[in-house]
Amino acid sequence: METEAEILSQVRAAAQQKVLFLPHALRQMLRPDRMIRRAEVYRVIGEGEVIEEYPKDARGYSCLLLGSGDRGRPIHVVCAPREDYLAIITAYLPDAHEWSSDFRKRVKK
Repeated sequence: METEAEILSQVRAAAQQKVLFLPHALRQMLRPDRMIRRAEVYRVIGEGEVIEEYPKDARGYSCLLLGSGDRGRPIHVVCAPREDYLAIITAYLPDAHEWSSDFRKRVKK
């Protein structure tokens, strides 16, 4: 199992090559109740932290990053580092009812 620092290093190295926004990510980012800019996603990649890992995802390894967007709003970004690019699977504003107050842990229902 890799450390958070190692995962972030892989994510950021892949992003240095190329960042690929998948269609689902763009649809989610452009929802009127979200309007997440690409610059905000890049900020999460550069300054955020890994809060979940999905090593057995059917699409290959991916992880969930938490970072701050415009005006400090929390943003979650699910991404998958590949050899020559970083795939942005989705980006969204975490729901306060589904996440802890710091948006790092899922709330059990």
